[in-house]
Amino acid sequence: MEVTESTVIATPATQKNVYSVWAIPSEEVGTRLKKIMEGLKSDFGGPHFEPYVTVVGAINLTAEDAAEKFKLACEGLKAYNCSVDRVATGTFFYQCVYLLLHPNAEVVEASAHCCAHFGYSNSTRSVILVHSKIQKWV
Repeated sequence: MEVTESTVIATPATQKNVYSVWAIPSEEVGTRLKKIMEGLKSDFGGPHFEPYVTVVGAINLTAEDAAEKFKLACEGLKAYNCSVDRVATGTFFYQCVYLLLHPNAEVVEASAHCCAHFGYSNSTRSVILVHSKIQKWV
C-alpha cells in the first residue's frame, strides 16, 4: 500500500471514538426507574439498558484523551441530588421518552464542571427511559 498525503492511518493512539459521560442513580432510584422503563419497553419495544443521567453528550475523542479527561473531571465531583422537572418525548431513537431534571445548583454545577473538562458546550440533563422508534402515541 502506498501512503500519500491524503491517506490517514488510524492507530489506537489516534483513532477517535464517540464517548459520553453518564451519572448512575442510587440503587433505590435505579430500581424505581427500571420498573417504569420495563413498562414502557413492553408497550413500545427497544433495548434493555440501565438508567443513567447524561452529564456530557456524545463527543469524539481518542481513548487516551477520554480516560484522562474523565479522571480529571471525577477529581472534583461527588454524588449530587436531583429531581425530575418533567417527562418529555423526542423524535430520535436515543431520546424517545426521557425525564428532564430540574436544573438545581448541584445538577448545573456537576454538568458545567464535567463539560469544562471535556470541552463540551452543551449538555442534556435527562434520564432516558426508552430507546425506540415510536411511530405513534396512543
